[in-house]
Amino acid sequence: MKFALLATALLAGVPAVAQSSAQPLTLERVFASPSLGGARPRVLKLSPDGRLATLLKSRASDKDRFDLWAVDTATGASRMLVDSEKLASGSALSEAERMNRERRRIADVKGITDYAWAPDAQHLLVPVDGDLWVAGLDGSVSRLTSTPETETDAKLSPKGGFASFVRDGHLFVQQLAGGPNPSAAREVAGESTAKVSWGVAEFIAQEELARFDGHWWAPDDSRIAAARVDESPVKQVTRAAIGADGTRLFTQAYPAAGTANADVTLWLLNPDGTGKVQVDLGTSTDIYIARVDWAVDGRTLYVQRLARDQQRLDILAVDPATGASRVLASETAKTWLNLHDIFRPLKDGSILWASERDGYRHLYRLAGGKARQLTPTQLTRGRWAVDELAGVDEKRGRLWFTGFADSTLEKHVYVLDWKKPGDKPRRLTAPGGWHEAVMDAAGQRLIVTSSTPNQPAQVWLGDGAGKRLAWIEENRLDGINGSGHPYAPYLAAHVAPEFGSLTAADGQGMDWRLLKPAGPGPFPVLMQVYGGPHAHNVHKRFTAPIEQYLVSKGWAVFQLDNRGSDNRGKAFEDPIYRAMGGVEVQDQLQALAWIKAQPWSGFGAAKVAVNGWSYGGYMVLKLLQAAPGAFAAGIAGAPVTRWELYDTAYTERYLGNPARDAGPYTRSGALGDAGKINDPLLLMHGMADDNVVFENSTALMTALQRAKTPFDLMVYPGATHATPGLEVHTWITRLKFLARTTGPTGF
Repeated sequence: MKFALLATALLAGVPAVAQSSAQPLTLERVFASPSLGGARPRVLKLSPDGRLATLLKSRASDKDRFDLWAVDTATGASRMLVDSEKLASGSALSEAERMNRERRRIADVKGITDYAWAPDAQHLLVPVDGDLWVAGLDGSVSRLTSTPETETDAKLSPKGGFASFVRDGHLFVQQLAGGPNPSAAREVAGESTAKVSWGVAEFIAQEELARFDGHWWAPDDSRIAAARVDESPVKQVTRAAIGADGTRLFTQAYPAAGTANADVTLWLLNPDGTGKVQVDLGTSTDIYIARVDWAVDGRTLYVQRLARDQQRLDILAVDPATGASRVLASETAKTWLNLHDIFRPLKDGSILWASERDGYRHLYRLAGGKARQLTPTQLTRGRWAVDELAGVDEKRGRLWFTGFADSTLEKHVYVLDWKKPGDKPRRLTAPGGWHEAVMDAAGQRLIVTSSTPNQPAQVWLGDGAGKRLAWIEENRLDGINGSGHPYAPYLAAHVAPEFGSLTAADGQGMDWRLLKPAGPGPFPVLMQVYGGPHAHNVHKRFTAPIEQYLVSKGWAVFQLDNRGSDNRGKAFEDPIYRAMGGVEVQDQLQALAWIKAQPWSGFGAAKVAVNGWSYGGYMVLKLLQAAPGAFAAGIAGAPVTRWELYDTAYTERYLGNPARDAGPYTRSGALGDAGKINDPLLLMHGMADDNVVFENSTALMTALQRAKTPFDLMVYPGATHATPGLEVHTWITRLKFLARTTGPTGF
């Protein structure tokens, strides 16, 4: 197959673009437009009739601005459906929308961030700059809302009869009878107090549970399930967004570990707001609504109820008319349960589900059992993890999923005939890379995004057997078509990463990735570290251009996925339970010892620095405290220093509730041993960070100053956790610091 041959050629590490020499890669070019990785499509979908594949595509002139494009699945012809600049109002985003984008990790995205197909396959709902538009396939665009307020959480009902959205915490429904000529929007749920909102996901659900929806339409448009969020119990904190033009104060309900969460209840109502009933979620109100789904026939609402300690999850079946509920199935864990999005109700009343009950995330089918509960039947098994369910053909008993059956370095698309006893997953994608997939509702066509260490992401349309039918975004680096690729001038100097494994103290394997210049060395080394849970950073994907830049300046770049990382089974994750900053630090120090034993580091003669952001910034501090003198320098960006300052769901999942046992927090904190830091430290933080709040860094500054420990500091006025738009400056700051402490960087 042509795609497989292309992937194999690229994996061999032989660039197909013949160049005598590469252009020098500059820091400014690393972050400039167009993106060196080429077009980076987002939000890939297939139209309800399967004729079009749609995607959000960045511009060559502005890599952060996205427009809506469509690709004909029969011919491969592409065209722009919605030009975001033509609809842009230029108005500033509301604080709620800005923070929502931060939590979705799209803070840098401009233009169109999402869209939804209408069931007629002729129209799409498109939010732009706080207002809603309806786009037709003929290029027509009509405005659905035009208000000073921002409309968020916009949805089209499954039958296409309504649009719904949230405005200032109030849920509105707009009838769309006859297509894109709507009636006036009608408020169906809302209250006069700003502390109560309807139809949105609360802060914790967005930030830590990966649930961004707050209302859900029944398949027949007859009912809406809507969350009511009351933030009255949550401690109000005043967040100072310190910017260049002054300081703005925001009162934010922030549920710090050990304190009260928002009171979240679930309600059912008709599209006109009548018939409102509350869902029975049980006697305890101190829970999380993890996920909400509808049965195919709309006669049952499914709710995943997660205990606050996250050691028990119940699947509830709810009567949409009365709100009465019963438990269908339950999952328990001695440490914590990992949430996921694999929940597919089938027409026969069974459910496709995923569980880690055997130590790895695998697929199960939940079907009728005793006492009205569902009994699980395991569909996949082995010492590897399933990632996501891509599609289902219920009639044939076939499903498609992504997972790690071949290697934890590679993610592949697999197909399984679950109705055939003993059937095993079959890999559909080329070896040596990383593949993501979405599928149409009928289980006929796949959209696959594929990348290798030497080829940026390519997007292609395939059939159920994995055969490529058309390119959606070829983004090719080799041959004539690749000569105009943004990365082509630098391809001759591209360095392919090396991969390997270290054995942890408990015998488990840990993957590492290394990029280094040609020649024997020795080279200064930058260890890139994250180290926290729910992260998978060592993989066979296209290398970040900043790392290629560092290699061009004579640096080796190393990264290890230590214990606690994702997609390797619960035994690999669980050692951090109530012991953050323990085995992760041990594993990274083991990697440091290995680096210093390599000839390319001069057997330890070369200096090694460590760099990390967020949990990675926390890891930098813990590493410098655990091994003074082992590193030449450390760069800690937006570090957590007191876990008591972080939110409930994340922190209590791993460390428990500090109101009941503060011991794990004391042991895991980064302030008590701050005086042990003797190596050069650069501390960086955005001053409007609402995720790892700036107080974490001010607390560390105070501790270091009291210990008479000097350090370098760079703060960013007005910047949130991801410091969007400041990439060049953050790296100039790092590189100048590294040049003083570790090795030449060109700065």
